[in-house]
Amino acid sequence: MTSTPFDPLRVGVVSVSDRASAGVYEDKGIPALKEWLSRAVRNPLTWETRLIPDEADAISAALRELVDAHRCDLVLTTGGTGPAPRDVTPEATLAVADKLMPGFGEQMRQISLSFVPTAILSRQVAVIRGKALIINLPGQPKSIAETLEGLPGAQPPVHGIFAAVPYCIDLIGGPYIECDEAVCKAFRPKSAKRPQA
Repeated sequence: MTSTPFDPLRVGVVSVSDRASAGVYEDKGIPALKEWLSRAVRNPLTWETRLIPDEADAISAALRELVDAHRCDLVLTTGGTGPAPRDVTPEATLAVADKLMPGFGEQMRQISLSFVPTAILSRQVAVIRGKALIINLPGQPKSIAETLEGLPGAQPPVHGIFAAVPYCIDLIGGPYIECDEAVCKAFRPKSAKRPQA
């Protein structure tokens, strides 16, 4: 039996889309999130995925299930964060929150503003429920990667939000996340870093 030096990480991925959940078109959010995280994180990953319509009660129920029943450490949503009447992901996320983490939404909009002025219309939020971090991400695969990874080649470089995720999960009692620095360099204070094995 082989063992890994890295803690296992349970990740919930929720794609919110009326049309994709109805089979009108193929969902691209879940594959994009799984692909990026599989490259960025060195921990063994266990996935819980959900594809659901833009219904606030269904979104909140899925988030509660992923955190409370499946014990996910990190839950990422994609879609449903704009100003349209059916965009209710932020409200559904806030409804299950123990604490708000407004810096994530602020930084996501800042990154997106480097590309489009309509980034200010995005309403992504991040919250803590129990020992889990829940983050709303954009709906487009390219935007998902940019938001998570940032713009390391920009002058000055723009930090992606995932650089702060491992330390946040440390602070709320979750597993120690190790990142592949070629994809995303996590930031922790020196006192919070584990010695290398």
